[in-house]
Amino acid sequence: MKILIQNGRLIDPASQTDRVADIAIAAGRVIGIGKLPADFHPNRTLDATGCWVLPGLVDLCMRLREPGQEHAGMLESEMAAAVAGGVTSLVCPPDTDPVLDEPGLVDMLKARAEKLHQARVFPLGALTRGLKGEVLTEMVELTESGCVGFGQADVPIVNTQVLQRTLQYAATFGYSVWLRPQDFWLGKGVVASGPLATRMGLSGVPAAAEVIALHTLFELLRGVHKPGTPAGQGVHLHLCRLSTAAGVDLVRQAKAEGLPVTCDVSVHNLHLTDTDIGYYDTRLRLQPPVRQQRDREALRAALADGTIDALVSDHNPVDADAKTLPFAEAEPGATAVELLLGLACKWAEQDGVPLARAVAALTQGPATVLGHSLGTLQASVGRVVEGGVADLCVVDPRQHWRVGADTLRSQGTHTPFDGHELPVAVRATLVNGQVAFDAAHDRRA
Repeated sequence: MKILIQNGRLIDPASQTDRVADIAIAAGRVIGIGKLPADFHPNRTLDATGCWVLPGLVDLCMRLREPGQEHAGMLESEMAAAVAGGVTSLVCPPDTDPVLDEPGLVDMLKARAEKLHQARVFPLGALTRGLKGEVLTEMVELTESGCVGFGQADVPIVNTQVLQRTLQYAATFGYSVWLRPQDFWLGKGVVASGPLATRMGLSGVPAAAEVIALHTLFELLRGVHKPGTPAGQGVHLHLCRLSTAAGVDLVRQAKAEGLPVTCDVSVHNLHLTDTDIGYYDTRLRLQPPVRQQRDREALRAALADGTIDALVSDHNPVDADAKTLPFAEAEPGATAVELLLGLACKWAEQDGVPLARAVAALTQGPATVLGHSLGTLQASVGRVVEGGVADLCVVDPRQHWRVGADTLRSQGTHTPFDGHELPVAVRATLVNGQVAFDAAHDRRA
C-alpha cells in the first residue's frame, strides 16, 4: 500500500518541524517529506488540509486487561481505543492475571496484539515473581521475549534490600526499572490526605508516601550509578505517575545531580484535584489519587519545562460492577487512552504552553524514555523521519467532541471526564504504513 498524506501541517518536535508538507508512505516506511519521489504513485490519498500530522503517540501506561481481566476490557476493544486516540505505541504494565513474570506469557500477549495489526505493544516484565517483592524474575529471558523494562505496577517493594538488588542487577545489564514511588504503609488510603478526606471520612494518602519512596529510590540509585556511564548502559530509573509538588522538586534535584532518572504524569493528575470527587464519585477512585491544587499546578509547570518527560493516559478500564460500590471499595481505574491527545491540547491551551511541547510530551518524550529498548525502532518511534516507520496520526484541530459512553471505543466507559468537551479529534491513525483507524469509516465518529 502506497499512501499520500496531503496538505497537512506536520508537527514533529523531535526534528523541530512545523510546516505544511506532503508525506509519502510505501512498504510501511516514510519515503518522502515535502519533496516526493518522482516515481511515487499512491494507492490512497488522505486529504489533511487544515489538519495536523503528528508522529504516532506513545503511551507509557496503558492496561489492556488481558490476560485475566477480560470482563473489564478485551484486547480488541482496547487496541481499537488506542488507535482511535492516535496512539501507535503503548507500554503495558505487568499486573495482568497471571502476572507477566514468565517469557511464555509475554510471547502470548505480543502474538495476540500483533495479529490485530493495530498499535505496537511493548510489555513491561514483572520485577519480582508474582509482583510479591521477594524474588527477582529472570530478567534476561523476559528481555529476550520483548520486555522493554521491569516494574511492579502499583505494588511497592517493601523490602529495601530486594529493591537494592533489583537496581544492582539492572545496572549490570543496562535495564530500565519502572516504579511508582509510594511507601507501602503510608500508601494504603483511597484519596489524597487533606481537609476533604477528613470531611468525607475516607482514608488518606499523604504526600509523604511519595516523598519517602523517592528519597529511598534516589539513595539506592546513587549507590549503583557510576557518573559518566553512557546512555543505554547502567540502570535507568523511570518514575511512573508523579502526583505531588514535593515529588517534582525531588525529581528536579535528581536530574540536576545527573542521576539516570525520567518520569511521567497521568492526565488525571494533570487536570483534576480532590475537590472534583464531589459526592463520592467513584470515577475519581484512582491510583495515585488526585491531589490538591498546588500539586496539580506544580505538575503542570514541570511537564511544561521538561522536568516531567511524558504525559500518560493511565488507561485502566473498569466494569460497572466494580465502580458501583462505596468509594473506598470501588476498583481504582478509568478509561483514558482516547482522551490523551485532547487533554494534552486542553492543558496547552489553558496554560499557554506551545503546541510543540504538548506534542513532545506524547511523542518525543516517551520515546526517549524507552530509548535503546526500542531496538531498531529507536530512530523512528515518536518522530517522523524519512526511512523511518510510518507511525502517524492525522488530527483535526477544528473538530470538538464530547466524551461519553457513545463516543468511546474502549470496553470501559467510566472516566472522570465524562461529558467534557475536548478540543481536537483524531481523523486517521497509521501504524507501520497501514491505516489502523479512519474516522470517516468509524461508526462512532
